Amino acid sequence: MSRFIYINIYPIERKRAPLFDIDGNLVGVIDLPLVFSLPIRVDVIRRAVHSALTARIQVKARDPLAGKRRVGESWGIGYSVARVPRLDNGRAVFAPNVVGGRRQFAPTILKKIHEEINKKEMRFAIMSALSALASKEFVLRRGYELPPNIELLPIVIVNSFEEISSTKELRDLLEKIGLWKNIERAQQRTRIRAGKGKRRGRRYVTPKSLLFIVSNTRAPIIKAIRNLPGVDYSTPDNLNILTLAPGGMPGRLAIISQKALELIDQKYMVVKP
Repeated sequence: MSRFIYINIYPIERKRAPLFDIDGNLVGVIDLPLVFSLPIRVDVIRRAVHSALTARIQVKARDPLAGKRRVGESWGIGYSVARVPRLDNGRAVFAPNVVGGRRQFAPTILKKIHEEINKKEMRFAIMSALSALASKEFVLRRGYELPPNIELLPIVIVNSFEEISSTKELRDLLEKIGLWKNIERAQQRTRIRAGKGKRRGRRYVTPKSLLFIVSNTRAPIIKAIRNLPGVDYSTPDNLNILTLAPGGMPGRLAIISQKALELIDQKYMVVKP
């Protein structure tokens, strides 16, 4: 497992998070890794999101000979027609303002679409987005609903949480903690997309709801998570900026297992001076 060590020159304090058991009861408060105490750099996060979004765009261009497969020449003056290339029968060809002609300023593969970013800058953006998971201010700014008994974030659950395999059991757990309203909110706000995208395989738009971070993708909890609206799941090894800060706005409401929290501490280690 690769490790990224960030040496901070400023003193930082370790944040704390509530620990729940499999029945939804608060059993204690634990210390979070120091990565959750780093400063939240929204500017770096948005730059990383912009880089990740532009990396998905497929390069598009035109055939270099499109509209140029007709040989014509201008007739010159004296024929009462425009001086554009024409065939012997009078049909205009080749020019960009005629039917079947070439396109003016056609898209080219030489255009730079992907906004590149340094690897260390992307890693720092991910670490900053992880820190936003522990900020209640950023979480509420995204529109999440929290019960009054939860003052600390993110939500940490014991390792047996990953053994849940049915959505019904997961729903009962979320209702006991008080987070099921966020799932209902995503379901109620699901709408039909405006524009041509509705007939291109992306008809519906669903808001983002909870983020589950588990130790591995083979855990039974994945089967219970994947059908909930707006829910995403990830592991410490494949955390990405689009999952942690959708749309460049950090502060996702996250539920993390204890084992996944330990793996995050190993991968994104912060060394105090």
